Amino acid sequence: MPTKTAPKKPKPRSSYRHGDLARALLAAGLDLAREGGPDAVVLREATRRVGVVPNAAYRHFESREAWLLAIRSGALAALADAIEARLATLSPKLGAAARARAGLEAVGAAYIDFALAEPGLFRTAFAPCDDNLSEADLARSTIGRTNPFQLLGRELDRMVAAGLLPAAGRPGAEFLAWSAVHGLAMLLIDGPMRGHSRDIAAMIAPRLLAMIEKGLTV
Repeated sequence: MPTKTAPKKPKPRSSYRHGDLARALLAAGLDLAREGGPDAVVLREATRRVGVVPNAAYRHFESREAWLLAIRSGALAALADAIEARLATLSPKLGAAARARAGLEAVGAAYIDFALAEPGLFRTAFAPCDDNLSEADLARSTIGRTNPFQLLGRELDRMVAAGLLPAAGRPGAEFLAWSAVHGLAMLLIDGPMRGHSRDIAAMIAPRLLAMIEKGLTV
């Protein structure tokens, strides 16, 4: 009878070029997030996968919380990338009003699709973070990152420019649209809809997005 062999442990790395270890730890953290959400993002496991001792992480991150915030920021950036990819598919021949409507719908549809396709990253992107982080930690975690909230804001600005959304209704519109779409996304991946999330999303999401537009433009 063949004997089972234990999985090989990664060999410790004696050195990394400047920046390589930070990138490797971020990549490992995002892999963990993708696999199991925020609860799976454990620094000791990330360093094991990279092949370094846990303390090596603190050469590049001031604290475990700073590393977790960087992972959260990376997950948000992945969501933003998905939204931008959807926006890039819109026809450049659309008129201003049609483009504005299509853009707002694209942001919401991409948001929901990302939650269904990458629930681990989605949960991590919106996981609670430590309020005791320093401003330097926060700044480092967001440098070069695209913010999904800003992408939504740009599309709402298009709605105003196209004359579809009254200027008086623009302040706070992001929160109204975001709340509705995020609520549906969470119901689909963690709520009572999760058993049939794909079918329900296909049926409900377009109606929800139409409802959001109608509600904002009244």
